[in-house]
Amino acid sequence: MSLSATNGRMNRWSRRLALLLTVLTFPLIWVGGLVTTTDAGMAVPDWPNTYGYNMFLYPWESWLLGPWDLFIEHGHRLLAALVGMVTIALMVVVLKTDARSWMRKLVIVALVAVIAQGILGGVRVRLNDVTLAMIHGCTGPAFLVLTTIIAVMYSKFWQNPVSPELSAAEADNKNEQNEDSEFIEDDKQQFNAALRLARLTTILVYCQLILGASIRHIPVTTSPQTYSLLVIFHIGMAVAVTGHIVMLCLAIRCTKNLPQSIRSGAKQMGLLIVVQLLMGIGTWVLKFGWPAGLGNNKYLADHLVVTQGWFQSHVVTGHVAIGSVILVMAALLTTRLLRLQFVTQQLEATEVIETS
Repeated sequence: MSLSATNGRMNRWSRRLALLLTVLTFPLIWVGGLVTTTDAGMAVPDWPNTYGYNMFLYPWESWLLGPWDLFIEHGHRLLAALVGMVTIALMVVVLKTDARSWMRKLVIVALVAVIAQGILGGVRVRLNDVTLAMIHGCTGPAFLVLTTIIAVMYSKFWQNPVSPELSAAEADNKNEQNEDSEFIEDDKQQFNAALRLARLTTILVYCQLILGASIRHIPVTTSPQTYSLLVIFHIGMAVAVTGHIVMLCLAIRCTKNLPQSIRSGAKQMGLLIVVQLLMGIGTWVLKFGWPAGLGNNKYLADHLVVTQGWFQSHVVTGHVAIGSVILVMAALLTTRLLRLQFVTQQLEATEVIETS
């Protein structure tokens, strides 16, 4: 077997492992959110063991047939261990097959991050510290973003980000208009505006995620006024994030000659923010009841807030998980736009050298 064929096969394994890591990390965040929603974080008081057993040797009957909070917490640990193992496998394969030094460093960073995340979760249990739980809840989505970016770097888009979907008519039209320098400048300004919005939207979404984690892990000694203030800020930030996503979608729609993957990604994020707003409203109603005045309606008056009920727990956790997906999609759009900008600049520089 030739060396190129071997590298190609190993690169496929790198891509598969990167995708597997991303696919496993999302349910890990969902289960972690469910642990917080149901207050199951201290269901297993020791770490790294589980009630004195090695985590992997804990009796499966006691786990599967035991209390719900034990099932969720121990399952979260096992899933986290699986994510760690896949991260190790990905790092080994990349270090052996990928010549890109920055990619080799990136998978090492991913391994350090997943180890740090595991230790952080364990120390949170040992100390029973709410602040550490909040930090743990914020770094999890950041790791999901990292795994997604690694997966994108093994995608076909990364190899050829220049849009192949342009029709012959669009390409001819572009060539004709490229003779006009003003048109070129306007096109670049639209692209740069979309890139700036993508970056800022990613930052805002992550800030909103941190604010939400602060509300979910707020100490019991916090005053009602402080809690209300955090909730108001969370709602205000939701409005700001929604506005930025709308502006980003419009900017990408107005930017010419973008690949379909970027355009479809923006549309999906626009639809997802609508779902997230509805989930946020559902979370409010299921946790606090209807806003003042609405509860007097005869169709809504029978609603009863059931703390940690099955439906409430999954709606609240879903709201948290979708927030992580929106963060990933914003970071994904930013990464793809940056890659497209880099490759386009390289092509333009090559054309200048050839013409000169």
